[in-house]
Amino acid sequence: MNKLKNLITQFIAAMQKRPGLLAVMAFCSGVASYVMVDRKESFSQVIAIVLLISWLWLIIDNWLREKVEERFGVAVSPNVMRFALQMVQQESLFFALPFFLAVTQWDHPQAIFTSLIVLCAVVSVIDPLYYKKLARNRTLFSVFHNFALFVVLLVTLPILLNLTTSQSLVIALITAVIVTLPSLNNLMPNARWWRFPILVLILCAFSASVWQLRSFVPPAALRLTDITLTHKVDLQHKKPVGSIKTLDLHTLHREGLYSWTAVKAPRGLNEKVFHVWIHNKKEVDRITLNINGGREQGYRAWTHKVNFPSDATGKWQVKVVTESGQLIGLTKFIVTS
Repeated sequence: MNKLKNLITQFIAAMQKRPGLLAVMAFCSGVASYVMVDRKESFSQVIAIVLLISWLWLIIDNWLREKVEERFGVAVSPNVMRFALQMVQQESLFFALPFFLAVTQWDHPQAIFTSLIVLCAVVSVIDPLYYKKLARNRTLFSVFHNFALFVVLLVTLPILLNLTTSQSLVIALITAVIVTLPSLNNLMPNARWWRFPILVLILCAFSASVWQLRSFVPPAALRLTDITLTHKVDLQHKKPVGSIKTLDLHTLHREGLYSWTAVKAPRGLNEKVFHVWIHNKKEVDRITLNINGGREQGYRAWTHKVNFPSDATGKWQVKVVTESGQLIGLTKFIVTS
């Protein structure tokens, strides 16, 4: 046990002397995890389990340290736990980041959410920022910690439990709120009793605001690999015939339009998505699609719209969204007179 303790202590000391090396390791680990998850389903489940166990370990940190000291007579230094906390946060953020980078629409408000993940990942690997600015501010550090947990749950829950994107978003948000509750007393250690309920209400109001802005959160487990507008679909090979970006009003009313999409999702995941047709920034139709995960090129499905307004000229969009309104991808076309 002493030998193991010495090895851990030496590793932490080496990493503290070379913080840049830890940052490189975290980034490489995140990219490698994304590549392996993208190629091998079973590996993704192992990664998800390891990350969730590490977060559970951090939640029961104090209790666990007491039990280790009681059972083995080894006192775990708070420095070890702080280092472990930083490492888990780094791994979680860098593990999740490639998933969000791959699905984010950068001309959509969801770019704000992904940019926030990038910012947090950068802060987590710059020790002067992390320890001297972030860690010393209890409120800010609590928000940072639970945001990292929220982000990693959005990625791991669909992979591990085959939950839909909407279900994962709800569970991740509730979990982040529950984990935050024990830390509220630490934020105001000498506050009167009535301030705790007020903090809980503020936390609930904040969570409700996040839910209202859920369209800003990219669906990390889903990726649109292709979207095409066409007049015809090859049913035998399940692929579009041609591609349309501009068409005239007469042709639109005579033939209608197929919206053909391929959405990649984890194996075993059954997800309901929608094709939302928007004319001059106004939604005019919403058509349901059910997709199944596991296909490398994405699950191929399409909708055929023939009911267009009499005056359909102008700019159109077809958005692919989840049940909770998260944008997977979109395409645009123009109808001329």
